[in-house]
Amino acid sequence: MDDQTRLELEAAAFRRLQKHLMEDRPDVQNIDMMNLAGFCRNCLSRWYQEAANARGIEMTKDEGREAFYGMPYADWKAQSQTEASPAQQAAFDKAFRDNVGE
Repeated sequence: MDDQTRLELEAAAFRRLQKHLMEDRPDVQNIDMMNLAGFCRNCLSRWYQEAANARGIEMTKDEGREAFYGMPYADWKAQSQTEASPAQQAAFDKAFRDNVGE
């Protein structure tokens, strides 16, 4: 497989993952994703931002989130995010430290 085809397939897989998380399963909470998999939608938006910055494209955290979520993050939270239980929050604190850092 040539590099351009590989790049296009990887981009298509990313877009499908994004669609799945944003349209097919908006009910799955970020905190549960982080607790189970060590990443969530916010991580994906941060990786998007980091990739843009690495290519010399200035992008803020909020701009990266809006690019991934397709809307301002505050709007996504209002539409889809539920309150975390104390147990979810405790598990998240550990998952965040382990996977993202302090």
